[in-house]
Order: sequence, then C-alpha cells, then structure tokens
Amino acid sequence: MKTKIYFLPGLMTDERLWKNLFSLFDDTYELIHVNIPLKSTFDEIIDALSFKEEKINLLGFSLGGYVASYFACKYPQRINKLFILAASPSSMHKDEIIKRSLAIEFTKKHGFKGLSAKKVISLLEEKNSNNTELIEVVQDMYQDAGAFVFELQMKATLLRKDLSQDLKALKNLVYFFYSKRDRLLNHNSLRKLEEEYTEARFIIHNSTSHMLPLEEPEKLHMLILEWIKNKK
Repeated sequence: MKTKIYFLPGLMTDERLWKNLFSLFDDTYELIHVNIPLKSTFDEIIDALSFKEEKINLLGFSLGGYVASYFACKYPQRINKLFILAASPSSMHKDEIIKRSLAIEFTKKHGFKGLSAKKVISLLEEKNSNNTELIEVVQDMYQDAGAFVFELQMKATLLRKDLSQDLKALKNLVYFFYSKRDRLLNHNSLRKLEEEYTEARFIIHNSTSHMLPLEEPEKLHMLILEWIKNKK
C-alpha cells in the first residue's frame, strides 16, 4: 500500500509549487495536491476540506501551513502526522493586517495587478535573485489565481487566531521547517513555540527563502521521508 500525503499550497499558489519536489519521490508514495477551498473564513475552509481516510498525513505551506494547523487543532482525531512548512500558527500582527487591508482596497480601486519580479525576489533565497524561470513560476501562479482568489484569501488571513496553545496539545508528530530570515514569518512566535513545544521538531534553514518547495526540494524531500518514517 502506498503512503499517502496531502499537500496544501500557500496564498495564490497551486500544484506548480510542488513541481521540483514531487519528482523526487518513488512510486511507494501517493502525493496529493489539495487546493485551499475558496471560502471566507477558516472554519468554512476547514469544513470544506474533504479527505477519504480517517487519519491523514498533512503538509501545508505558508497559508496552507496555517490551514493545516487549523484543521489539526479542530479535528485532531483526523491527523496522523502534520508538517508545517514556511508558516507560523500565530495570529496576524496589527501592522500586517493594516498592510493587507490596504492591498485589498487598492485592488478594488485599481484592479488586480500581477506580482512584480522585485516582490518575488524578496521571497527567494538571495542566490536565486536572477533565476528568471523560478521568478516566472511564482508570477504565473499568482496571475492565474486572479483577483477573486486574491481578495478572498487575503481577507481570510486577516481573521487568523493564534493556534500555538492548541497545537501544543496535539499528540501527533509535528515538523516545522522554515527559513531563519523568511520575511513573511512571525519569528518571535515560532521561537516561543519551539521553546515550549518540545515534542515537535523544528528545522530552521539558514536562508531568506520563503518558497522552500521550489528552492529546496531535495532538503524538503529528505525531511518528509524522515517525518513519515518516524515511528513516534
């Protein structure tokens, strides 16, 4: 029987996020990309997720990492193992809420704009700042998602609650993998969680990369295998 793993993408991303990663697995694994349901609140998003199995292995990236955390906290009996990638289970900082609210209003007034190369580069490891192929993949995912998905997902992120305490109550094996200088993460929250959540495993990559599935597929592949094979 194949080992099944469900993968949740991030904000404005799709199955192209995993293109460098999935090719590294052999045929003993069944890797399933699951789009984040297009709903207004996290409770609605979670309830719209449909998994056949009673217990699942779930990996979530960025916004998908928060969604995966939310699902695990709301339905802990459904989780076998949980992997949180480039994400923090914390609430949204006040300044970030203001910034995102302004971005939503700007889009309403001026229309949906594509993601600039400069913005994409800010999400990447410095060594990839001239990687036009990588930059275009991120831009294409963002553009193809479009205005409706942008507004819906951005509004949902404004309603984030801190899941740290609920996560610590989980009995499941939880891995966290993120970059030390990822500009999108709440590092204070993650450091505090690492101090308190001794049963989880935290792997901190010494880089600026947020787009770890695209930039560090080999490292991520190795960690996923370790996570799955861990008997805990």
